[in-house]
Amino acid sequence: MLEELSIHGLGVLESASAEFSPGFTVLTGETGAGKTMIVTSLRLLSGARADAGRVRTGDDRAVVEGRFRLPAADQRPPKLDEVIEATGAQLDDDDTVIAARTVSADGRSRAHLGGRSVPAATLGELTGELLAIHGQNDQLRLARPDQQRAALDRFAGTKAADLLVRYRTARTAWVNTLDELDRRRNDSRELAQEADRLRFGLEEIDAVAPEPGEDDDLVATIRRLTDLEDLRTAAAGAHGHLAGDGGMNGSVIESLGTVRSLLEGADDAALRELLPRVAEALVVVNDLSDELSGYLAGLPGDAHDLDGLLTRQGELKLLTRKYAADIDGVLAWAAEARSRLARIEDPEGSVEELEVRAQSEGEKVAGLAAKLHKVRVTAAKQLGSKVSAELAGLAMGGSELAVTVELSPAEDDRLAITVDGQRAHAGGDGADRVEFGLVAHQGARPLPIAKSASGGELSRVMLALEVVLAEPDAGGVMVFDEVDAGVGGGAAVQIGARLARLARRHQVIVVTHLPQVAAFADNHLVIGKTGGGTVGAQTSTLTTLDRAERVAELARMLAGLGDSDTGRAHAEELLETAEAARAAAD
Repeated sequence: MLEELSIHGLGVLESASAEFSPGFTVLTGETGAGKTMIVTSLRLLSGARADAGRVRTGDDRAVVEGRFRLPAADQRPPKLDEVIEATGAQLDDDDTVIAARTVSADGRSRAHLGGRSVPAATLGELTGELLAIHGQNDQLRLARPDQQRAALDRFAGTKAADLLVRYRTARTAWVNTLDELDRRRNDSRELAQEADRLRFGLEEIDAVAPEPGEDDDLVATIRRLTDLEDLRTAAAGAHGHLAGDGGMNGSVIESLGTVRSLLEGADDAALRELLPRVAEALVVVNDLSDELSGYLAGLPGDAHDLDGLLTRQGELKLLTRKYAADIDGVLAWAAEARSRLARIEDPEGSVEELEVRAQSEGEKVAGLAAKLHKVRVTAAKQLGSKVSAELAGLAMGGSELAVTVELSPAEDDRLAITVDGQRAHAGGDGADRVEFGLVAHQGARPLPIAKSASGGELSRVMLALEVVLAEPDAGGVMVFDEVDAGVGGGAAVQIGARLARLARRHQVIVVTHLPQVAAFADNHLVIGKTGGGTVGAQTSTLTTLDRAERVAELARMLAGLGDSDTGRAHAEELLETAEAARAAAD
């Protein structure tokens, strides 16, 4: 429930705060005093879009803070704990949490939850589980088919909700398969052309059969062939000096052997200490001699091989011009091409298999749509009956709410399914078309409420619907902004009674201009205005009324007679009548 609300710099409210109690709280005040700012502030706490134009003239920002008491841990919706844990919000010891929203005059907005900065949408995730705000725009939304379907599903409860989740999951898989099938059919020519291009490239590469790094090796080999004799002379000469072949007079290896013999025969410790270094030199020289021998052995025997190598280099360059910057890249392209070609030619991805899969998934969607349709049809009868009973108590005794559920027609529709022998369109929320119709009097034909209901009738239908939908639930805050617009007299009394009944299971906060509604409240807050004339000079105050003050406020609302004995008498009578009606209902 909402325990406290504090507002600074919002609209005409310079600074206002109030404590809220359980049950039915009503907000009244003169026109222009700022009653709607209370609802605006709650919408901001619900994550609504910030409007810099709402910042009070002369202030640099508007600040709204609300303290919410959360349900007991074992009764909380899981979403609440998830948001609190994810954001690191701090709960007070009494299980309350502070939600805050700041809107600057330049349009920037900040949100805080439990002392932590959070995105406005995250703030709305938590308060959205606690607050349900109904204004005149919400009444207009009730005339929309999607909102009517949502209300019916809410009444149907978890059975419809679970089926809807399963249906949407199955439909998503089906649509994805149909999209892939369409792509396959539409792109079959392009895929065939792509496969031909891949095959040609692979055949060309396979015909050359390059080896990894072969292009770099060829460059080095060709360079050697170009200077073959010079390289051979240099390597052979170096090897001759080391190993003593090639007609050389002595060699480095022989000389080092002689040095080792002389040192070994010397009877001097200092000379013998040099022997390990001579041994190391012999190892290095022998290794160098072997490497030079290998190099000489690897040199082409004939420079005439150069022509063949240049031809091979040309074949490799043809591949690198077409497929990659070097031979390693060409081989990588070939590997990817083989993989892509395998996917194109994979029989598991064939049009035939996709058609079979689409058929199976479509049948699954149809089965779930049929189950959902049956649940909705049953719930529609019950919802219509219960709301009609509520309308009878809202001065609409001759009216009834008819809730019809029909299958959405489908013709040449790729999302067409068969439900109960009829062709229907599988929409995102099922195959049903839900419509709320208002029966004006017994025997009359139901007409869509979007066309037949007046503003006052829409208000009463929405209230009756909320009373019925709230029956299985308890807790939460329900806010109504002038839900009684367009009604008066006996209908206003009945609206007040129904709101009081709703407040048995929820905290109900109502902005109203009707004294008949205000009289049924448990708590009465009044918004008064002071000042005026100069722009920004008017301010509003928020005050909790005691019983005597309530009588005066009701008298003002009745006929502007707050200071007269007659007005007070009428207001006292109205308040006593409402209190008696509430006591009898309890």
